[in-house]
Amino acid sequence: MNARWLVPEWPAPPNVRAVCTTRDGGVSQGRYESLNLGDHVGDDAAHVAQNRERLRAAIGARPVFLQQVHGTGVVALDAAQDAVPVVRDGTAADACTATATGLACTIMVADCLPVLFTDEAGHRVAAAHAGWRGLAGGVLEQTARAFGSGPDGAARVIAWVGPCIGPRAFEVGPEVKAAFEAHAAEAASCFQPAPAPGKWLADLPALARQRLRAAGISAVYGNDGSDGWCTVANPSRFFSHRRDGVSGRFASLVWKV
Repeated sequence: MNARWLVPEWPAPPNVRAVCTTRDGGVSQGRYESLNLGDHVGDDAAHVAQNRERLRAAIGARPVFLQQVHGTGVVALDAAQDAVPVVRDGTAADACTATATGLACTIMVADCLPVLFTDEAGHRVAAAHAGWRGLAGGVLEQTARAFGSGPDGAARVIAWVGPCIGPRAFEVGPEVKAAFEAHAAEAASCFQPAPAPGKWLADLPALARQRLRAAGISAVYGNDGSDGWCTVANPSRFFSHRRDGVSGRFASLVWKV
């Protein structure tokens, strides 16, 4: 794979692979340079198709691209029963899961938070798109439930939190703070007053870690909120909608081999 992509440092089982792409390694031009994987952001469709094919060849698995709608829907990419077809690209959902080999759970982002999951046995993998609306609505909890209760519940699951808009760049209104505090009072610690009156700076990865911990997932790796993980602060590495207005998309993927 491309040496400039991120390979999660997490104790995933041997049959689980994961990667987070960057802007590097594609054919797109201009503000989409170069590995834009989003087919809904105004980029040349042929370039996006080439970029997606490059990704597929690099990982040796089939990425399944969702139509992400900032909700909490979770879909299974592989058939739970013989009569159920494999999910197609463009299915509306904000998280996906798979137990079959060769199907990559794929989340595209350009400021929102991608979260990857696997269980310690390597039986199931999953990926979730956690913008603030989906995160507040419970998309991570919904994804964790896909792993089943089992004797130990979601404690058997490990998660990796990918790059997103950082806590020094994510300015939000009071309604965002209120939405998280309505779910858990401890969320208040993830907000600091912003320079603009009445605004707050939100720590999205910290909020995600709180929600994962509450869902029983204590083994969480990746984004710690430092500047190196911030999409806005790293224009040569990450796409950012907040920074650029019109932007490409990079992706976080997890799959079984």
